[in-house]
Amino acid sequence: MNSIKKASNSIINSKYLIALTGAGVSSESGIPTFRGKNGLWKQYKADELATPEAFKKNPKLVWQWYSWRISIVLSAKPNPAHYSLAYLEKIGILKALITQNVDDLHERAGSKNVIKLHGDILTVKCPSCGYEHRIWKPPQIIPPKCPRCRSIMRPGVVWFGERIPPDIIDKALSEAEKADVILVIGTSGVVMPAGAIPEIVKRNGGKVIEINIERTAISPIADIFIKGKAGEVLPKIVEEINRKRGLRNV
Repeated sequence: MNSIKKASNSIINSKYLIALTGAGVSSESGIPTFRGKNGLWKQYKADELATPEAFKKNPKLVWQWYSWRISIVLSAKPNPAHYSLAYLEKIGILKALITQNVDDLHERAGSKNVIKLHGDILTVKCPSCGYEHRIWKPPQIIPPKCPRCRSIMRPGVVWFGERIPPDIIDKALSEAEKADVILVIGTSGVVMPAGAIPEIVKRNGGKVIEINIERTAISPIADIFIKGKAGEVLPKIVEEINRKRGLRNV
C-alpha cells in the first residue's frame, strides 16, 4: 500500500483529525518563507525585522517591510492545499486547523476553524490603547497612527521574542490533546511551541502524517512521511478519501 492510501486510511478512520500548517503551504502561493532564498528584504534578514526591538528602533523600516509583505499576501491566491484542507473540514473529517502562517489564505479557501499561532498580518493594532482593525491594502501612511490615541500602530503578528497569546496556545494545545491523527504540512517543526503539537498527538497514541518537500525535525516521529508539495499531495489524498467513501471528487 502506498503512502497516499495509507494516509487516506488513517484519515478516514480517525475520530479527531487536526492539521498543522507552516510556511511551505503558503510558499506554493508565492508567499516567501522566512528561511528560504526569498526570506530577505533589501540587506536585512527577516528575523532581524520581525522583533519588538527592531520596531522600537526603526518603526518606519519595519512597516516598509510589512507593507511589502502585505501586498504580496493580498495578491496571492489559495492553492490546492488550502482548498483540500477546507474541503476536509466541510465534509466533517478535519476538526481544527492550526497554522503558523499569518496570511488569510486558509480562510479565503473556506476553512472556518483556524487557529493562528503567530497572528494575522492583515490586522493592525495599537500597543498603547489596544485598538485594532483589519486592513485590505498596505497602509498609505508609514508608520500608521492609531485613530484613537495617535500612537504608532504595529502589525498584528507575533514577533520573535514575543509570547503567543495564552488563549491561542491553550486552544491549540487543547486540540492536540483531543486528536488521534494529525496532518503536519509544510513546517520545519523547529519553531516552538508549534513543533511540540505533533509530539503531543504522538505521545497520546495518535498518528502523525507529515507532508513536506524534505525531511524535518518532525520526521523521526512521523508514522507516514510523504515527500512532495502540499498542493500536489493533498488533492491526491482527498481523491482517495472520496473514492473510499463513494463520494464524487470536487
